[in-house]
Amino acid sequence: MDQQLIEQHKGKGEFIFQVILHTLVFSFYTIDRHHPDVMYTFETYHFVFFINYAWANLLISYVCLPHLFYAKKYALFTMMTILVVAMVILIEEMVLERWFFPDSRGTNFPGVIFSLGQVLPILAILSGFKFAWDALLKQRQLDELTAMVKESELAFLKSQINPHFLFNNLNNLYAYAVEGSRKTPEIILELSGVLRYMLYECKEASVPLAKEIDHLRNFTQLYTLQIEDRGEVFFHADIDGNDFRIAPLILNVFVENAFKHSQSGQADKIQIAIHLGLKENGWLHFTCGNNYIPENNNSGRDKGIGLENVCKRLDLLYPGSHELHIDQTDDKYQVSLSIQLRKK
Repeated sequence: MDQQLIEQHKGKGEFIFQVILHTLVFSFYTIDRHHPDVMYTFETYHFVFFINYAWANLLISYVCLPHLFYAKKYALFTMMTILVVAMVILIEEMVLERWFFPDSRGTNFPGVIFSLGQVLPILAILSGFKFAWDALLKQRQLDELTAMVKESELAFLKSQINPHFLFNNLNNLYAYAVEGSRKTPEIILELSGVLRYMLYECKEASVPLAKEIDHLRNFTQLYTLQIEDRGEVFFHADIDGNDFRIAPLILNVFVENAFKHSQSGQADKIQIAIHLGLKENGWLHFTCGNNYIPENNNSGRDKGIGLENVCKRLDLLYPGSHELHIDQTDDKYQVSLSIQLRKK
């Protein structure tokens, strides 16, 4: 039912557009070029002659354009247009001129070139505006389709984050439970809080920056519990104010990868540093660095689906307004990300 209302609204809008267009073109058509002192002269023959142009335009605009030109049947469209123009000239010269001007203009045929000079400009204006109207509607439909595809792709990419997170942390939780670790209840509590945010509080396209940072801090704390005394984790957020919004879970993957790669084959001396800073112009600067042991770490060969997905999300959500740099040395991995945030 909604689609029918939309189509009716579009049809009504196009009808009003055509009425206004024909009225304007007709007003120019009635200008008397031979008497400069008189701007407009309206006679009955003006209306009848213009009707001859109007039916031709309707045939070209609503039959030839949609069924031939848009269907890429260009040769047939050209032939039909030529035929319509020829019929307009024949009706005008053989019928209307002789009817309204039997003793003057209707006595002789002025020639094809002269007749085309009178007919083609009017038909070109009427049909050209119809073509422009169709092009505008097509562009609007394309924009809507692009937005739908973008929204679907973002939903798909975002949906892959939660299973990936659960896959890693449930395995870790199982290992702690088997060992009977006293940290198991604390891990469950942290995991519950993080999942609550990921499942219920970040369904919108953007969330307050302060809330996202709180989640990232809890997310980091959850992973820090797994390191115990094997290293150090630094988390610092230099954020003032709560006026900016950010796409949810856009930074999780970088933190998750830092812990994963640092712990891979590394027994101690783990170092992970996470820093967030916000400038007054809305640029958020995020850095996440970690050390690793090259011979025991495959981070250079396998970054998983997480990093690829977050890069796609950044391209979709912040086109031309983000900078991502990843620096990897023999024993360090550093991510630097800057994002131009929007206010509420």
